[in-house]
Amino acid sequence: MSRVKWKDHMLKNKLLDNIKNSISVYKNDIKTAYKSSVILPKFIGLTIQVYNGKAFITIKIVEEMVGHKLGEFVLTRKQFSYKKKKKKQK
Repeated sequence: MSRVKWKDHMLKNKLLDNIKNSISVYKNDIKTAYKSSVILPKFIGLTIQVYNGKAFITIKIVEEMVGHKLGEFVLTRKQFSYKKKKKKQK
């Protein structure tokens, strides 16, 4: 299902202010917990640290990421794997 045309892109003002400040000060590291924010073209080349619920994951923004959300590039759950059973020794 595609996004409705009349809705605007989701972007927190606090995140946008942090990005404007970091660009003006030439500081690349930006920490945020807003995984639902859309990546804009002005974010290209920045390094953003996104909180996944446990730790901050570093993301380098490239041109192909524009239009996607920050949460698409951060894993929030561990991959499940079955534990192997130990063989009994006789």
